[in-house]
Amino acid sequence: MRRGGEEDVREPLHPGLEPRPDEPETPTGVNLELLSRGVKAELRGLSVERAEEVAAHLAAAAELIEDDPVKAYAHAEAARRRAARLPVVREAAATTAYAAGEYAAALNEFRALRRMTGGDDFLAVMADCERGLGRHQAALRLVREGLERVGSVAARVELKLVEAGARDALGQRDEAVRVLRQEIELIGARGPKNARARLRYYYAELLAASGDTEAAEQWFGAAVRLDPEDETGAADALSELHGVTIDFDDSEEPAPDDEVAAEPAAEETP
Repeated sequence: MRRGGEEDVREPLHPGLEPRPDEPETPTGVNLELLSRGVKAELRGLSVERAEEVAAHLAAAAELIEDDPVKAYAHAEAARRRAARLPVVREAAATTAYAAGEYAAALNEFRALRRMTGGDDFLAVMADCERGLGRHQAALRLVREGLERVGSVAARVELKLVEAGARDALGQRDEAVRVLRQEIELIGARGPKNARARLRYYYAELLAASGDTEAAEQWFGAAVRLDPEDETGAADALSELHGVTIDFDDSEEPAPDDEVAAEPAAEETP
């Protein structure tokens, strides 16, 4: 490749970042114009050849993360070895490592990303990495820090879900149930439906694990009403409880007040 009439010399990789023997091959035929403006802006600091390699691995990671997170992480790692100073690359490495269950690696990447960006957007997933590593008290500390910093309902819900999971793992299931019940009452009909559906789904899971099948069935049903595409898996969970067949209603969704009124009263659950 040539730029400005001169040969485009391949950039050397930093020591310790050479390709691994098991690194996936760089995908071919990736159209850089399909990348978001933010990603392309970050890649401009690289040579053309390096930018193409990084973009190809990032695209492969994004495509594979749902079906093959381990391979997605391998591609993200290949991108990181070529451009570790770019936040978009560190984010890809972090999210794919998390999806692959590589919690220690994910936590390191999220920490690096936080230092690079100065943001608090990843505190919930960092806390969940700590929980995945069995460090439940560390997870709770990050949850407390996050609750002091985040403002959106969706971010708060994710932190509370991690808190409940850590409490449950510590043998504090009653407290985990209380945490989610309180959050349901606090946010009401505010926030994105998918966040509220996730909150109800995991609340129902805790109730089911506590042996309260009747309440769990009600709250799985509440999650289904907020999640007609069953992204949470609430419909399947409800079916498993009592063999219930879910018929999704494609009619106009109820107003928020009607939606809350149709739910079981959280204060009536144990």
